[in-house]
Amino acid sequence: MCLGGSVGHSDHVSDLITTHGLGKTYGDRTVVHDLDLRIPEGCVYGFLGPNGSGKSTTMKMLLSLVRPTTGEVHIMGRRMQRSTRRDLLGDIGSLIESPPSYGHLTGGENMRLVQRLLDLDDGQVNRAVRTVCLHEHLDKRVRNYSLGMKQRLGIAMALAREPRILILDEPSNGLDPAGIEEMRRLLKQLAERGITVMVSSHLLGEIDRTANVLGILSNGRLLFQGTREQLFARSLPDVLVDTPDPDRASAVTAAWRSVRDGDYVRIPGLDPAATAHVVEHLVGEHVAIHEVRREEQSLEDTFMDLTEGRGL
Repeated sequence: MCLGGSVGHSDHVSDLITTHGLGKTYGDRTVVHDLDLRIPEGCVYGFLGPNGSGKSTTMKMLLSLVRPTTGEVHIMGRRMQRSTRRDLLGDIGSLIESPPSYGHLTGGENMRLVQRLLDLDDGQVNRAVRTVCLHEHLDKRVRNYSLGMKQRLGIAMALAREPRILILDEPSNGLDPAGIEEMRRLLKQLAERGITVMVSSHLLGEIDRTANVLGILSNGRLLFQGTREQLFARSLPDVLVDTPDPDRASAVTAAWRSVRDGDYVRIPGLDPAATAHVVEHLVGEHVAIHEVRREEQSLEDTFMDLTEGRGL
Protein backbone atom coordinates (compact mmCIF):
# COMPACT_ATOMS: atom_id res chain seq x y z
CA MET A 1 0.00 0.00 0.00
CA CYS A 2 1.52 3.35 -1.00
CA LEU A 3 1.52 6.44 1.06
CA GLY A 4 1.86 9.98 -0.24
CA GLY A 5 1.61 13.42 1.27
CA SER A 6 1.48 14.40 4.91
CA VAL A 7 -1.66 13.72 6.90
CA GLY A 8 -0.21 13.69 10.41
CA HIS A 9 -0.28 16.39 13.08
CA SER A 10 2.38 17.58 15.48
CA ASP A 11 0.57 18.86 18.58
CA HIS A 12 0.56 16.33 21.38
CA VAL A 13 -2.23 14.97 23.53
CA SER A 14 -1.39 11.76 25.39
CA ASP A 15 -4.88 10.23 25.13
CA LEU A 16 -6.92 11.45 22.19
CA ILE A 17 -10.02 9.47 23.13
CA THR A 18 -11.24 8.79 26.65
CA THR A 19 -14.59 7.66 27.98
CA HIS A 20 -15.87 7.77 31.54
CA GLY A 21 -18.58 5.33 32.64
CA LEU A 22 -19.83 5.01 29.07
CA GLY A 23 -22.94 2.84 28.80
CA LYS A 24 -25.84 2.10 26.48
CA THR A 25 -29.16 0.49 27.36
CA TYR A 26 -32.00 -0.44 25.01
CA GLY A 27 -35.14 -1.02 27.03
CA ASP A 28 -34.18 -3.46 29.77
CA ARG A 29 -31.09 -4.70 27.90
CA THR A 30 -27.72 -3.08 28.62
CA VAL A 31 -25.28 -3.64 25.75
CA VAL A 32 -22.39 -1.49 27.02
CA HIS A 33 -21.46 -1.22 30.71
CA ASP A 34 -19.41 1.60 32.26
CA LEU A 35 -16.54 1.71 29.75
CA ASP A 36 -13.44 3.70 30.62
CA LEU A 37 -11.48 3.72 27.37
CA ARG A 38 -8.07 5.35 26.98
CA ILE A 39 -6.79 5.53 23.41
CA PRO A 40 -3.31 7.10 23.15
CA GLU A 41 -2.24 9.44 20.38
CA GLY A 42 -0.49 7.83 17.41
CA CYS A 43 -1.34 4.22 18.23
CA VAL A 44 -3.26 1.48 16.49
CA TYR A 45 -5.87 0.52 19.10
CA GLY A 46 -7.19 -2.98 18.46
CA PHE A 47 -10.76 -3.34 19.74
CA LEU A 48 -11.62 -7.02 20.18
CA GLY A 49 -14.67 -8.85 21.41
CA PRO A 50 -17.05 -11.71 20.60
CA ASN A 51 -19.98 -11.03 18.31
CA GLY A 52 -22.60 -9.02 20.21
CA SER A 53 -20.09 -7.77 22.78
CA GLY A 54 -20.87 -4.09 22.12
CA LYS A 55 -17.93 -3.08 19.90
CA SER A 56 -19.96 -1.45 17.12
CA THR A 57 -22.28 0.28 19.58
CA THR A 58 -19.26 1.70 21.41
CA MET A 59 -17.70 3.00 18.19
CA LYS A 60 -20.98 4.61 17.19
CA MET A 61 -21.17 6.35 20.57
CA LEU A 62 -17.63 7.70 20.04
CA LEU A 63 -18.82 9.12 16.71
CA SER A 64 -22.02 10.54 18.24
CA LEU A 65 -24.09 8.29 15.97
CA VAL A 66 -25.64 6.67 19.05
CA ARG A 67 -26.42 8.68 22.18
CA PRO A 68 -24.97 7.16 25.39
CA THR A 69 -27.36 6.24 28.16
CA THR A 70 -24.69 6.95 30.77
CA GLY A 71 -21.21 8.41 30.85
CA GLU A 72 -19.19 10.76 28.69
CA VAL A 73 -16.97 10.71 25.60
CA HIS A 74 -13.96 13.04 25.47
CA ILE A 75 -12.08 13.69 22.23
CA MET A 76 -8.76 15.54 22.47
CA GLY A 77 -9.68 16.62 25.98
CA ARG A 78 -13.09 18.05 25.02
CA ARG A 79 -16.42 16.47 25.90
CA MET A 80 -18.48 15.27 22.95
CA GLN A 81 -21.84 17.04 23.17
CA ARG A 82 -24.18 19.03 20.96
CA SER A 83 -22.14 22.25 21.21
CA THR A 84 -18.81 20.57 20.37
CA ARG A 85 -19.94 17.73 18.10
CA ARG A 86 -19.32 19.45 14.78
CA ASP A 87 -15.83 20.68 15.68
CA LEU A 88 -14.74 17.33 17.13
CA LEU A 89 -16.08 15.26 14.24
CA GLY A 90 -14.03 17.45 11.90
CA ASP A 91 -10.93 15.74 13.32
CA ILE A 92 -12.32 12.19 13.02
CA GLY A 93 -12.53 9.98 9.95
CA SER A 94 -14.53 6.78 10.12
CA LEU A 95 -15.58 3.69 8.22
CA ILE A 96 -18.47 1.95 9.96
CA GLU A 97 -20.14 -1.04 8.32
CA SER A 98 -19.99 -0.84 4.48
CA PRO A 99 -18.00 1.82 2.56
CA PRO A 100 -20.24 4.85 1.86
CA SER A 101 -19.95 4.98 -1.94
CA TYR A 102 -22.23 5.05 -4.99
CA GLY A 103 -21.68 2.06 -7.25
CA HIS A 104 -22.89 3.73 -10.46
CA LEU A 105 -20.30 6.49 -10.07
CA THR A 106 -16.56 6.23 -10.57
CA GLY A 107 -14.15 6.36 -7.67
CA GLY A 108 -13.17 9.88 -8.71
CA GLU A 109 -16.79 11.04 -8.82
CA ASN A 110 -17.36 9.64 -5.35
CA MET A 111 -14.31 11.50 -4.06
CA ARG A 112 -15.53 14.74 -5.66
CA LEU A 113 -18.84 14.36 -3.81
CA VAL A 114 -16.90 14.11 -0.54
CA GLN A 115 -14.80 17.11 -1.58
CA ARG A 116 -17.89 19.27 -2.15
CA LEU A 117 -19.66 18.04 0.98
CA LEU A 118 -16.68 18.79 3.24
CA ASP A 119 -15.41 21.82 1.30
CA LEU A 120 -11.98 20.28 0.74
CA ASP A 121 -9.28 21.37 -1.69
CA ASP A 122 -7.83 19.25 -4.49
CA GLY A 123 -4.65 18.61 -2.56
CA GLN A 124 -6.49 16.99 0.35
CA VAL A 125 -8.40 14.67 -1.98
CA ASN A 126 -5.31 13.74 -4.01
CA ARG A 127 -3.29 12.97 -0.88
CA ALA A 128 -6.05 10.75 0.50
CA VAL A 129 -6.38 8.81 -2.76
CA ARG A 130 -2.62 8.30 -3.09
CA THR A 131 -2.39 7.25 0.54
CA VAL A 132 -4.52 4.19 -0.23
CA CYS A 133 -3.04 3.62 -3.72
CA LEU A 134 -6.31 4.20 -5.54
CA HIS A 135 -5.14 6.98 -7.86
CA GLU A 136 -4.85 4.63 -10.86
CA HIS A 137 -8.42 3.36 -10.49
CA LEU A 138 -10.44 6.56 -10.15
CA ASP A 139 -11.96 6.25 -13.65
CA LYS A 140 -13.55 2.86 -12.87
CA ARG A 141 -17.12 2.58 -11.64
CA VAL A 142 -17.25 1.55 -8.02
CA ARG A 143 -19.59 -1.35 -8.77
CA ASN A 144 -16.66 -2.88 -10.69
CA TYR A 145 -14.24 -2.48 -7.77
CA SER A 146 -13.09 -5.48 -5.77
CA LEU A 147 -14.08 -5.51 -2.11
CA GLY A 148 -10.56 -4.45 -1.18
CA MET A 149 -10.73 -1.46 -3.53
CA LYS A 150 -14.10 -0.46 -2.06
CA GLN A 151 -12.58 -0.60 1.43
CA ARG A 152 -9.67 1.55 0.27
CA LEU A 153 -12.08 4.06 -1.27
CA GLY A 154 -13.98 4.22 2.02
CA ILE A 155 -10.75 4.88 3.91
CA ALA A 156 -9.73 7.53 1.36
CA MET A 157 -13.08 9.26 2.02
CA ALA A 158 -12.36 9.11 5.76
CA LEU A 159 -8.81 10.45 5.29
CA ALA A 160 -9.68 13.29 2.92
CA ARG A 161 -10.40 15.75 5.73
CA GLU A 162 -6.95 14.90 7.16
CA PRO A 163 -8.24 13.72 10.54
CA ARG A 164 -6.26 13.16 13.69
CA ILE A 165 -8.36 10.09 14.51
CA LEU A 166 -9.52 7.23 12.28
CA ILE A 167 -12.22 4.82 13.54
CA LEU A 168 -12.65 1.66 11.47
CA ASP A 169 -15.12 -1.16 12.09
CA GLU A 170 -13.89 -4.43 10.53
CA PRO A 171 -11.88 -2.85 7.67
CA SER A 172 -10.40 -6.24 6.66
CA ASN A 173 -13.75 -8.00 6.54
CA GLY A 174 -14.02 -10.07 3.36
CA LEU A 175 -10.56 -9.19 2.05
CA ASP A 176 -8.26 -11.79 0.53
CA PRO A 177 -4.80 -12.36 2.10
CA ALA A 178 -3.15 -9.76 -0.14
CA GLY A 179 -5.82 -7.19 0.75
CA ILE A 180 -5.43 -7.94 4.47
CA GLU A 181 -1.66 -7.45 4.18
CA GLU A 182 -2.19 -4.10 2.44
CA MET A 183 -4.66 -2.99 5.09
CA ARG A 184 -2.29 -3.95 7.90
CA ARG A 185 0.58 -2.02 6.33
CA LEU A 186 -1.61 1.02 5.74
CA LEU A 187 -2.88 1.19 9.33
CA LYS A 188 0.61 0.89 10.78
CA GLN A 189 1.97 3.59 8.49
CA LEU A 190 -0.91 5.94 9.32
CA ALA A 191 -0.14 5.52 13.02
CA GLU A 192 3.53 6.24 12.34
CA ARG A 193 2.40 9.54 10.82
CA GLY A 194 0.62 10.45 14.04
CA ILE A 195 -2.93 9.45 13.15
CA THR A 196 -4.62 7.59 15.99
CA VAL A 197 -6.33 4.50 14.56
CA MET A 198 -9.05 2.57 16.39
CA VAL A 199 -9.87 -0.66 14.59
CA SER A 200 -12.25 -3.48 15.49
CA SER A 201 -11.73 -6.91 13.99
CA HIS A 202 -12.52 -10.58 14.39
CA LEU A 203 -9.13 -11.43 12.80
CA LEU A 204 -7.05 -11.90 15.94
CA GLY A 205 -3.86 -12.66 14.03
CA GLU A 206 -4.12 -9.39 12.13
CA ILE A 207 -4.79 -7.37 15.26
CA ASP A 208 -1.83 -9.09 16.92
CA ARG A 209 0.43 -7.98 14.07
CA THR A 210 -1.03 -4.49 13.71
CA ALA A 211 -2.14 -3.02 17.06
CA ASN A 212 0.18 -1.79 19.79
CA VAL A 213 -2.66 -1.16 22.28
CA LEU A 214 -5.54 -3.57 22.83
CA GLY A 215 -9.00 -3.31 24.33
CA ILE A 216 -10.97 -6.52 24.92
CA LEU A 217 -14.72 -6.34 25.36
CA SER A 218 -17.11 -9.12 26.42
CA ASN A 219 -20.81 -8.76 27.25
CA GLY A 220 -20.38 -5.01 27.00
CA ARG A 221 -17.67 -4.90 29.68
CA LEU A 222 -14.03 -4.00 29.20
CA LEU A 223 -12.00 -7.01 30.34
CA PHE A 224 -8.58 -5.64 29.45
CA GLN A 225 -6.92 -2.52 28.10
CA GLY A 226 -3.20 -2.08 27.56
CA THR A 227 -0.26 -3.25 25.48
CA ARG A 228 0.21 -6.75 24.13
CA GLU A 229 3.01 -7.28 26.65
CA GLN A 230 0.74 -6.25 29.52
CA LEU A 231 -1.97 -8.60 28.27
CA PHE A 232 0.36 -11.57 28.07
CA ALA A 233 1.79 -10.78 31.51
CA ARG A 234 -1.69 -11.37 32.96
CA SER A 235 -1.73 -14.99 31.87
CA LEU A 236 0.66 -17.81 32.70
CA PRO A 237 1.26 -20.21 29.81
CA ASP A 238 2.03 -23.81 30.74
CA VAL A 239 5.61 -24.72 31.57
CA LEU A 240 7.03 -27.56 29.47
CA VAL A 241 9.77 -29.76 30.94
CA ASP A 242 11.85 -31.72 28.44
CA THR A 243 13.24 -34.77 30.23
CA PRO A 244 14.41 -38.26 29.24
CA ASP A 245 12.17 -39.71 31.98
CA PRO A 246 8.77 -37.97 31.59
CA ASP A 247 6.88 -40.63 33.55
CA ARG A 248 9.00 -40.13 36.65
CA ALA A 249 9.06 -36.34 36.21
CA SER A 250 5.27 -36.36 35.99
CA ALA A 251 4.99 -38.39 39.19
CA VAL A 252 7.43 -36.14 41.05
CA THR A 253 5.53 -33.00 40.04
CA ALA A 254 2.01 -34.38 40.54
CA ALA A 255 1.36 -31.86 43.32
CA TRP A 256 1.59 -29.12 40.68
CA ARG A 257 -1.07 -30.79 38.49
CA SER A 258 1.46 -31.89 35.90
CA VAL A 259 0.48 -34.07 32.96
CA ARG A 260 2.47 -36.13 30.48
CA ASP A 261 2.49 -34.54 27.01
CA GLY A 262 4.45 -36.74 24.60
CA ASP A 263 8.09 -36.47 25.58
CA TYR A 264 7.34 -33.46 27.77
CA VAL A 265 5.77 -32.85 31.16
CA ARG A 266 3.28 -29.99 31.08
CA ILE A 267 2.68 -27.96 34.27
CA PRO A 268 0.01 -25.21 34.33
CA GLY A 269 -0.17 -21.96 36.27
CA LEU A 270 3.45 -21.55 37.39
CA ASP A 271 4.84 -18.07 37.91
CA PRO A 272 8.64 -17.61 37.64
CA ALA A 273 9.25 -18.29 41.35
CA ALA A 274 7.11 -21.45 41.30
CA THR A 275 8.87 -22.62 38.13
CA ALA A 276 12.24 -22.26 39.84
CA HIS A 277 10.91 -24.23 42.81
CA VAL A 278 9.66 -27.08 40.56
CA VAL A 279 13.02 -27.26 38.78
CA GLU A 280 14.81 -27.36 42.13
CA HIS A 281 12.48 -30.15 43.25
CA LEU A 282 13.13 -32.19 40.11
CA VAL A 283 16.89 -31.79 40.45
CA GLY A 284 16.66 -32.78 44.12
CA GLU A 285 14.84 -35.97 43.04
CA HIS A 286 17.63 -36.66 40.50
CA VAL A 287 15.34 -36.26 37.49
CA ALA A 288 17.39 -35.28 34.43
CA ILE A 289 16.23 -32.12 32.68
CA HIS A 290 17.13 -31.16 29.12
CA GLU A 291 15.09 -27.97 28.88
CA VAL A 292 12.43 -25.95 30.70
CA ARG A 293 10.39 -23.41 28.73
CA ARG A 294 6.99 -21.76 28.61
CA GLU A 295 4.57 -22.72 25.90
CA GLU A 296 4.41 -20.05 23.24
CA GLN A 297 1.57 -17.59 23.77
CA SER A 298 -0.83 -16.40 21.12
CA LEU A 299 -3.32 -13.56 21.26
CA GLU A 300 -6.07 -16.06 20.42
CA ASP A 301 -5.24 -18.25 23.44
CA THR A 302 -5.16 -15.26 25.78
CA PHE A 303 -8.35 -13.83 24.28
CA MET A 304 -10.18 -17.14 24.73
CA ASP A 305 -9.04 -17.29 28.36
CA LEU A 306 -10.31 -13.77 29.05
CA THR A 307 -13.67 -14.28 27.34
CA GLU A 308 -14.06 -17.78 28.79
CA GLY A 309 -13.95 -19.45 25.38
CA ARG A 310 -16.76 -17.44 23.79
CA GLY A 311 -14.61 -16.56 20.78
CA LEU A 312 -15.33 -14.00 18.11
